[in-house]
Amino acid sequence: MSDRHTFEASLSRYFLALRIANWSPQTLDRRRYSLGRFIAWAQDRGVESIGDVTPEVVEAYRRSLFHARNPRTERPLRFATQASYLTALKHWFGWLAEQGWLAGADPTEKLQLPKAERRLPAAYLSLNEVETLLGIVDLSTPSGIRDRSMLETLYATGMRRAELIALNLDDIDRDLALAVIRQGKGRKDRVVPLGRRALGWLEKYLADARPALLHDASDAIYLTTRGNRFHPGNLTALVRSYLDAAGIARRGSCHMLRHTAATLMLEGGADLRSIQTLLGHESLNTTQIYTHITIQRLREVHDKTHPGAKDRPAAPPPTDKNPSEDEKNGEQN
Repeated sequence: MSDRHTFEASLSRYFLALRIANWSPQTLDRRRYSLGRFIAWAQDRGVESIGDVTPEVVEAYRRSLFHARNPRTERPLRFATQASYLTALKHWFGWLAEQGWLAGADPTEKLQLPKAERRLPAAYLSLNEVETLLGIVDLSTPSGIRDRSMLETLYATGMRRAELIALNLDDIDRDLALAVIRQGKGRKDRVVPLGRRALGWLEKYLADARPALLHDASDAIYLTTRGNRFHPGNLTALVRSYLDAAGIARRGSCHMLRHTAATLMLEGGADLRSIQTLLGHESLNTTQIYTHITIQRLREVHDKTHPGAKDRPAAPPPTDKNPSEDEKNGEQN
């Protein structure tokens, strides 16, 4: 077997090609994990090279994903997760075929991906729950002021966890109360409004708290107590701790505030295009799933406008105001 056909050699060349094509580091990490999962599964079954991968091997792997369990929740893998793993495999072998690395046909050519799920977004907070969450932060410490500012920014902008972590000092336009999100998902920049309240807390943090957290020169807005940018997992745990303290037991963390921003704006009358721009969705179809969780507003409109929504007094039996000819004749007789 040539080293040229080992998993490791072909994978190395594949990721070099993706970097040259300017794929984002986050996408590369996801692809590396997905393909590493397949390679570990294959090697456990004696499949040691790309030349050993057949359509039968690919089909067996697809079935294994269907039967696999999430190690954290012990639940079956979501179909979207299965499709993500299989898409990575299909793209890799498609590239190998284009490069002439496969002696035969692409073994993933006829691979069928699971149908996409139309799942509702994660749980969101009511207006009262948001205010409770924001109000429990201890503002007597620099880290508390920082945390309040982060929560306000997540809620006001609907930005993703990674986008908040990546914010730099020159990404904020204080005069216009705007934040520039650079290289968000899909490596696209966008500008989002902060709102005056979130801007006020950000200015308080920058003036009163950030200097106490700053150890070395840094452009990052939000700093840990060690003066570094947050790790995504640590930020998730921090936000989750505040949700727990507020008595909010529903699953979710930073993304819950993103969903909250979108949902409450829709319930307040915002149009889908504006929400799409705020959240940075490439397709309006992605944004449209939020319309399914504004059911309370729909129910209120339904109750007010639909004639069959409420119990009404039973209508009296119809009366015949125009008697038949026989009845007229009877009366005359």
